[in-house]
Amino acid sequence: MPSSPTETSPAETTAWVAGADGFRDGWMVVLHRPRDGTTRCRTVDGADALLNLPEAPAVLGVDMVLGLPDRAVPGGRACDRAARQLLGHPRGSSVFSPPAYAALGAETYEAAQRRNRASGPDAPGLTKQAFYLLPKMRALAEHVTPARQEHVREVHPELAFYAMNGDTPVEHSKHTDAGQTRRTALLTANGFPDVETVLDVRPGGPLGADDVLDAHAACWTARRIHRGTAERCPPRDAPAPRNDRGLRMEIWR
Repeated sequence: MPSSPTETSPAETTAWVAGADGFRDGWMVVLHRPRDGTTRCRTVDGADALLNLPEAPAVLGVDMVLGLPDRAVPGGRACDRAARQLLGHPRGSSVFSPPAYAALGAETYEAAQRRNRASGPDAPGLTKQAFYLLPKMRALAEHVTPARQEHVREVHPELAFYAMNGDTPVEHSKHTDAGQTRRTALLTANGFPDVETVLDVRPGGPLGADDVLDAHAACWTARRIHRGTAERCPPRDAPAPRNDRGLRMEIWR
């Protein structure tokens, strides 16, 4: 018998949501339990550990392309172009055009360029930024299926901060003190009061303040998805295009 609207199932009381941001040595992960506001932070090494977190989050928001296009086109997927339009200049530059699926197997930048250009009649080359992300995209592509995409969603931190900031792009870059201060304040006001403490104790080396902030922003979006209040590119009332593997090409916020 279905629960009444006022009842809460045991699963809902214990459910976790999570957000992940990739860095050089793995993934920065933020887990959050909406029922009591508990938040946990950790790093994991690879996609297998990321997709099999012991808390089994109901929604995992990942700051990485999941629905890779079959054919690369100038400007990227429709969701990439829509995200850039929302963010405007200069924050829109944080949304890069993903490679075609065929480029995932390339071992060198030159090979990735060739494969990307061969994917379609007007397919462009590939940026160095996208090439350096190929290993993480490849690892996720080996695990994420259309069924798994129901709870593993592609998100973008700058879109999350845009939504937190009253549908207004954050003025300063996340790589500046002013930008980090503003993003920290937005997260604190939106249910992550310990983010400043995490920033203070983060490990040295390749994990930076921007990775910590972005993982929290991804978790915030995951919480919104779990609650049914998230928005996306394309809009929720429009069907998301799918690639040849059946994955939706969309970005949530």
